[in-house]
Amino acid sequence: MKITALRTFRAAEFSNVLWVHVETDAGITGLGETFYGAGAVEAHIHDTLAVRLLGQNPLNIELLNKEMVSLPMAQASTGVEYRAASAIDIALWDLFGKVCGQPVHSLLGGLCWDKMRIYNTCAGTRYVRSGNIKPVANWDLGSAESPHEDLDGFMNRPAALAEDLLEQGITAMKIWPFDPHAAEFRGQHISAAAMRTALKPFEEIRRAVGDRMEIMLEMHSLWNLPTAMRIAREVEPFAPLWYEDPIRMTSPQALAEFARATSVMTCASETLGSRFAYKDYLDRDACHVVMADLCWTGGLTEGRKIAAMADTYHRPFAPHDCIGPVGFAAAIHMSFSQPNTLIQESVRAFYKGWYLELVTEMPKIEGGYVYPSQAPGLGLELLPAFFERPDLSSRISEV
Repeated sequence: MKITALRTFRAAEFSNVLWVHVETDAGITGLGETFYGAGAVEAHIHDTLAVRLLGQNPLNIELLNKEMVSLPMAQASTGVEYRAASAIDIALWDLFGKVCGQPVHSLLGGLCWDKMRIYNTCAGTRYVRSGNIKPVANWDLGSAESPHEDLDGFMNRPAALAEDLLEQGITAMKIWPFDPHAAEFRGQHISAAAMRTALKPFEEIRRAVGDRMEIMLEMHSLWNLPTAMRIAREVEPFAPLWYEDPIRMTSPQALAEFARATSVMTCASETLGSRFAYKDYLDRDACHVVMADLCWTGGLTEGRKIAAMADTYHRPFAPHDCIGPVGFAAAIHMSFSQPNTLIQESVRAFYKGWYLELVTEMPKIEGGYVYPSQAPGLGLELLPAFFERPDLSSRISEV
């Protein structure tokens, strides 16, 4: 079997998402995905990677992954090169599953879990439809009518949102009420009044549902170290499950200082690329929960190495998802195949919303858990209607 074509797809409505088809002379196609800077990633796939991949055996996944991430400019980051490699790697695993007639989680080692607990990242329905992926500036609060405008919910109706999630069996939620104040103070300071405002969602959730709901605080790497530590001290009485990316992920030493300053777990980080970056943080005791985004960090091939390394350090693994339906499916397969998976991220505004506009299937989510697919590969395809979208563009490199 040989790779005969790499075909990429972009839709203007979802301008940051890039989908990839890896096509073969056996008539089997693998589906991959990545997010952000889609045009630049697409160019790298066709201008740089295609000549290295066309004509190769698509089942030599480890070899091809090494080829893609061994370029001089692809050195342990989540930049264009790694995002391109991630999308293709995910497609290769999807293709491998179809060749074998097995779900990807079986190829990764089989099921470690019969079902996996999820948490709800409280994003809104418009986030990925925006071309301006920037904290706060594109929140579009109150601009859409949907039963799952959860970003607006945690900012303005946190107690009601927590109660609604619990009714669905979802017992953990991730929120980021400090982000507007990070924009206001450019991450260098937070006033007493801003601190009180940002703490209100925690207060209201705890008052309404007590400890039945676990809360994660997403900090989006927006703060300097002293301010992040101050925020952590103020939030700690509300018993959050973890603090995620409190500072920029550029200093293991600084994050280790943050982690030592609180009894709450520190989670890091979807912004890290490759296992080598994670090792620096684990060696410094800077990270308690290892989070990786498979669409950015090297795909399933690198993701399982990151999960295994986390296990070596007795750390739980928690795949990131706030991107697209294919990455979501890939993360779920990874979660089921790893013995140290803690919980799977999900965004109900996405899997009950725009994901359904793009793909044929969604993983079964019920009662606060996701269940494994038994379909070959990732278990989903782009809908036929997707290829008829008037805003669709495509590019192909072929033998």
